[in-house]
Amino acid sequence: MNLGSVDLNLLLALDALLAERNVTRAATRVGLSQPGMSSALARLRKLFGDPLLVREGTTLVATARAEALAQPVREALDIIQRALNDRLGFDPGTDECTVRVNCSDYSVLMLIGPLVRRLAVEAPGVTIQVRPRSPDPARMLLDGATDLVIEPTAIMGKVSLPSQRLYTDRWLCCVWEGNSQVGDELSLQTYLQLGHVVYSMGGHVPVAVVDTYLAQIALRRRVEFTVESFLLAPTVLEGTDLVAFVLERAVPLLQRTAAIRLLEPPLPLPPITQTLWWSPHRTTDPALAWVRAKISEIAAELDAPDA
Repeated sequence: MNLGSVDLNLLLALDALLAERNVTRAATRVGLSQPGMSSALARLRKLFGDPLLVREGTTLVATARAEALAQPVREALDIIQRALNDRLGFDPGTDECTVRVNCSDYSVLMLIGPLVRRLAVEAPGVTIQVRPRSPDPARMLLDGATDLVIEPTAIMGKVSLPSQRLYTDRWLCCVWEGNSQVGDELSLQTYLQLGHVVYSMGGHVPVAVVDTYLAQIALRRRVEFTVESFLLAPTVLEGTDLVAFVLERAVPLLQRTAAIRLLEPPLPLPPITQTLWWSPHRTTDPALAWVRAKISEIAAELDAPDA
């Protein structure tokens, strides 16, 4: 294919189509009309000799050729954008940018909240856009659909992405302070007899790391309630004899929002390691590097001995 014969605007359209899998949303993303995007898709199909997106029911599904094009096209556009910007650095006092972060409400509490408060003073032009957790956060990064992901290492698995360890946390058992079945200690027998509140990420995303671990050791529990918000789980316990797992660093806030008691788990549980992830082609982005450094700074304070 002769590159001189290719309209680079078609690559912008292709990137939007592969990210959105919807002609109307892709058109909005790049500032085209819906007929204009449909025309661009027709030209792309002719250019590559492939349908690229085919309809299955009410959705558009990428062909194998389109899937193979997605990452190279996104990386090429990022390189062009950075070259056009010609930025030598990032001035937090004057520059403006939006950083998209996929993370849990627990991470919002521990990291993003403190980050936003610092940005208000140090970088008022930086906007943080928190997005819901994804069943495939690595793909979100590689496709350019998000800028940063904060997840436990166990959730991400063995992905080959740049990352920064942030801090560790450990699980505690949580019950309503008036729980009639639990005293000062929680035995494994009592734990298994109680009903359980499970923190789920929602949709097709796996349950929390601790629940995955309990499933692996074949510990049979009686799950009575599933909630998608980590921070809401303790409020569900009020007035019941249910039990839930919470992370220790979040306890001060949880105790302000719900009447709860915390107990040591009746069995050893692996801690979680919160980790920051990003795409390799964004490593040198000066604004993103600055924000990553701020998040790491906040995490280091959490891990300090007197934290």
